Amino acid sequence: MSIDDNQRSREAVLARVRTALGRQGPDDEARAAAHAYVAARRQGPRPTLPSDLVQRFVQRAADMSSTTARVVTLDDVPAAVARYLDGAPASAICWPEFASLDWRRAGIDVDVRPTTGDDAVGITGCFCAVAETGTLVFASSRDTPSATFLLPETHVAIVRTEQILAGMEDAFARLRNERGVLPRAVNFVSGPSRTGDIEQTIVLGAHGPRRVHLVLVG
Repeated sequence: MSIDDNQRSREAVLARVRTALGRQGPDDEARAAAHAYVAARRQGPRPTLPSDLVQRFVQRAADMSSTTARVVTLDDVPAAVARYLDGAPASAICWPEFASLDWRRAGIDVDVRPTTGDDAVGITGCFCAVAETGTLVFASSRDTPSATFLLPETHVAIVRTEQILAGMEDAFARLRNERGVLPRAVNFVSGPSRTGDIEQTIVLGAHGPRRVHLVLVG
């Protein structure tokens, strides 16, 4: 099912709810009141973070078993990814956002397409990142499919340093300010997939990527 199909399904469900409530259409006044309530709501206590959010993010990402590399410009990304993949399959899929990068010169065969489920490496960006917890935030859309970072064994995320925010409250505020309406899915990802269900032994890659590598740009 495509994102457009999901949107139509959502609107059909909401239409049935409105009919049951005796309403004729979206209540703009109620929606505005809800947005005003959220905007005015005071945040709870938050920890004090260091001024260097990038370093804090790197430290917390390492705590979550992610590895990191830092480059100066976006053009430096393919070489950094090639160094990380040294000895691993030199093929990957990526989001359209990074189609113009010179992957071939770096020796990586990159397809710009959704995953088929058999791809070893998925390369993505992110909507933003959270320094407090070392977390990546993804907002789904046609050009930012969630499967690219959920299905491959190795996930490489390209993070611009200006995308690193202090806390999750800031991430949701940016979503509201830049998107207005939340996308179909918002994913918060902290390191590789893991579980401790069996004898409380941590196993990586149980429900998603076994490896997460972050390339910081800036």
